[in-house]
Amino acid sequence: MTRRRKGRLIDGWVIVDKPAGLGSTDVVNKVRWAFQARKAGHSGTLDPDATGLLAVALGEATKVIPYVMDALKAYDFTVRWGAATTTDDASGEVIATSGLRPDDDAIKAAIPAYLGEIMQVPPAFSAVRVEGARAYDLAREGAPPELQPRPLWVEELLLTDRPDADHARFEMTCGKGGYVRAIARDLGRDLGCLGHVTELRRLWSGPFTLDQAVTMERIEKLARSEEIDTLLLPLETGLADLPEVRVGAVELGRLKNGNAVGAVPQEPLDFGEDCWASHQGRAIALGSWQGGMFQPARVFTRAS
Repeated sequence: MTRRRKGRLIDGWVIVDKPAGLGSTDVVNKVRWAFQARKAGHSGTLDPDATGLLAVALGEATKVIPYVMDALKAYDFTVRWGAATTTDDASGEVIATSGLRPDDDAIKAAIPAYLGEIMQVPPAFSAVRVEGARAYDLAREGAPPELQPRPLWVEELLLTDRPDADHARFEMTCGKGGYVRAIARDLGRDLGCLGHVTELRRLWSGPFTLDQAVTMERIEKLARSEEIDTLLLPLETGLADLPEVRVGAVELGRLKNGNAVGAVPQEPLDFGEDCWASHQGRAIALGSWQGGMFQPARVFTRAS
């Protein structure tokens, strides 16, 4: 006999301004408990010491997570020059030091090598899987794995402030799978001075911004009350960066059964391009454009 999952059937997004000291999974669990939701997930991990935007999906919004994870994200971060750590941030042990400090011109001259399509080795303390185990678990056991370089798209990397000779502040916009800690580590290596992250904040992720975010204190205050749903954004909010096609009442039934249907795109689309289908403003499915037809990949089964 299949055991039924407990919780409310509720769909949408909760955009959290994550505080330092709380893991992303912890945030998801607290949000799920506060909303009494049956299903929840997030669209991109933040390190426990990092702060900023964490988009939590509830119910059918979890089907949108892969699309938000693939979108660009922006970070504000501070690098401390002169020391390398085991974790590439301030939480790790210092493993090497340097008395050298780069000037602004040297930092700016190093930045172009980190733009566009680059290859990045993730930090040893990361969630990358190695033969079924997490890299951070192996590192904590004293056997940090030798991780392979991975491609990363870096849209922008700017030096925004220089508080003193020991620190530099940056903003970076990058694609899926980027590690800010690795950028700090590699910049310090290339500049000959070593470096690690001391502060990290996610500013936006795909269609979501910090203007939409709520604090954990606010969520905890309204937890399991009627007012908690005022913090919920519609499922469609997560689709803002994807093109929309519209279907009529006749096509609606066929689409809900997973069949390709004729649709009206709201902008020119390329063959095979990802998009979402709506009926009267309500998201019905995610899929792709097949030259006059919408081919569903994920159909939403909405709570209401």
